[in-house]
Amino acid sequence: MKTVKKILFWSLVAFAIIQFIPIDRNNKPVDHKVNFVDSKKTPVKISALIKGACYDCHSNETVYPKYAYIAPVSWSVKSHVNEGREHINFSVWETYNTDLKANMLKNVVQTLQGKTMPMPGYIVYHKEANLSEAERVLLENYFEEMLKSKTY
Repeated sequence: MKTVKKILFWSLVAFAIIQFIPIDRNNKPVDHKVNFVDSKKTPVKISALIKGACYDCHSNETVYPKYAYIAPVSWSVKSHVNEGREHINFSVWETYNTDLKANMLKNVVQTLQGKTMPMPGYIVYHKEANLSEAERVLLENYFEEMLKSKTY
């Protein structure tokens, strides 16, 4: 019994200590001239879908939920945001070259079709990101039209 109490005590101490390990939750300022939905004059419905399902991880407009302030969950959230921004960052869209934009849009269409994004774990806590089949098709069509017309 003493061993269990010691393990529990030191686990709680470790949990308390890791709360002091800081992570950067600051978003870079958004320049609306290079932001995807602004620069592309995205229709309101499409814009709302993209912002609701994608922008928390794929832009500089991340809204960190309360659970993102508790380590070690905060580390995982920050890691996902960093990785998402590496794949595509809608806040800096106009800074990408045309080949990269085309490649990113193809990947977006594939992830929508494969239903790999938004991530299932994200949808659990963000119901607005749970896209219906009709919303997925709407986004797919929007991005595919951009690809066909080369208006990216």
